[in-house]
Amino acid sequence: MSRSRIIVVTGLATILCATLPLASMLYFSWKRAVSEEQGRLAVYAQRAILRSNISLDEIRSALHALEPLTMQPCSEQHIARMRQLTVNTRSIEEIGYFEHGVLKCTSWGHAEKYAEQTPVDFVTADGMQVSLRMMPAITQGNTMVAFHYHSHNVLTVPSRFADVIVEPGIQLATATDKGYVLGDLNGPDALLIRDVIANPVNSIDDDNLIAIARGPGLIAVALEPRSFLFHRMHRQQLMLLPVGLLIAALMIAVVIWAVRRRLSPLGELSLAVKKREFIVYYQPIIELETGLCIGAEALVRWQRPDGSMVRPDLFIPLAEESGLILPITDQVITHVVADLRATLAAERHLHIAINLSADDIKTGRALASVQAALRNTDIEPQQIWLEATERGFMDVNSARVTLSNARAAGHAVAIDDFGTGYSSLSYLQSLPLDSLKIDKSFIDTIGTDSATSSVTPHIIGMAKTLKLKIVAEGVETQEQADYLRKHEVEFVQGWLYAKAMPATEFIAYYQHNLAQHQGIVATTLPVPPSAPAQWATVSIDDDPPTSG
Repeated sequence: MSRSRIIVVTGLATILCATLPLASMLYFSWKRAVSEEQGRLAVYAQRAILRSNISLDEIRSALHALEPLTMQPCSEQHIARMRQLTVNTRSIEEIGYFEHGVLKCTSWGHAEKYAEQTPVDFVTADGMQVSLRMMPAITQGNTMVAFHYHSHNVLTVPSRFADVIVEPGIQLATATDKGYVLGDLNGPDALLIRDVIANPVNSIDDDNLIAIARGPGLIAVALEPRSFLFHRMHRQQLMLLPVGLLIAALMIAVVIWAVRRRLSPLGELSLAVKKREFIVYYQPIIELETGLCIGAEALVRWQRPDGSMVRPDLFIPLAEESGLILPITDQVITHVVADLRATLAAERHLHIAINLSADDIKTGRALASVQAALRNTDIEPQQIWLEATERGFMDVNSARVTLSNARAAGHAVAIDDFGTGYSSLSYLQSLPLDSLKIDKSFIDTIGTDSATSSVTPHIIGMAKTLKLKIVAEGVETQEQADYLRKHEVEFVQGWLYAKAMPATEFIAYYQHNLAQHQGIVATTLPVPPSAPAQWATVSIDDDPPTSG
């Protein structure tokens, strides 16, 4: 993404960061007000359930105390007993005695008027027959709820089932789980109560906030006008608005930090790793004596989404310092297998390898990555050459373990960019190596009066003493090639032969080179006992800008 687009996106993100938290706080203040108010209503509804259970228990106990009848029906003793239970039980207004469905006497005395038992609306689980909204035959008072058990019934006012102290404006109703309303408080809308009981969930409609509570066989509904919410929401807003302002400030700060990080080299590199923006180019490696291409060094390239390339010398050091070189190594491994799998399977004398970073050498993690990538492919382990720069050998013990494991797995091992780091003859003797690559900076001194021009033959002599094959990097002139041939250097790479190229171009180059050198057998390299004596190179670092 270009810097101008990043700036535009940053502006839009800043606006969102400023408005979104405040809008969210308004929304959450409303939701929290609704939730808290419904919680408060649910407490009232739960109290109504408890009060209903108390009333039902009292009614049930009174009826069971009279049944079976142990005294003369409607005697003074019987009527006195019914009167005693009525007076001493808060939930009972009247008790009556029936014979063959006709009222004979009540807790107030003998029945003077003919009255039949009220039709039953439903029967409770324990056998009480319930009649809703009936008119007492004796007192002719308010509408009652009747509970009939065997020969006796009990009358109670409906409000006993919602007898809870509530704030003004709050309405209650208690019903059975079958939808029979036992009682209510403050006159809630009967149709609304019926609908809520049919779908008993906390909700809010255009006019009311609704909360429910459940008990064994009972449902209680609490209602309050929606307008009651605004006062509570205002209090929530006063609490949450400062939080919204703080979150907005933090989000804006994070956006600014993220943009600055995104525009920083490390930030861009991290994002490139996540987006897998790295590709691989291949620079042929040539056998100097015959001109035969025996493999290629794979050079990592960072290709931005717009197609532009970032120079390796700008991001490789940063990747090594930050630890991002490890996932970049993994991406290179993946690309090499994907790019050249078929070619490597068909051309067993062609070889590609992986250049390991210092962290790879220290931990040995990249070896597992290589083995995982080669699994279920036709690529042989000996077709992969592993290179490591001298920086990777600073921890000698770890380096020795990693390189030994690599050779045991069938990979040949090379020391890359030799002469630019920390190596010495004794140092090299202690490590399991197969070849040595002379850095381009020494090849450039060939044929010059440079103070370091005498170093190159010493490096060649050191490699031959250790019986290591030699690869010269960055060969750009015929004079350099002639010098290296004279000193019996086996392999070269550089612009004199070919520049680094994409996989498709390298495959075409290799096939053309192979056709030109039919019948020529390449010089072999010393390799681990488990691997055939054949060779090529891969590196995740790059050749200098003036080289191939």
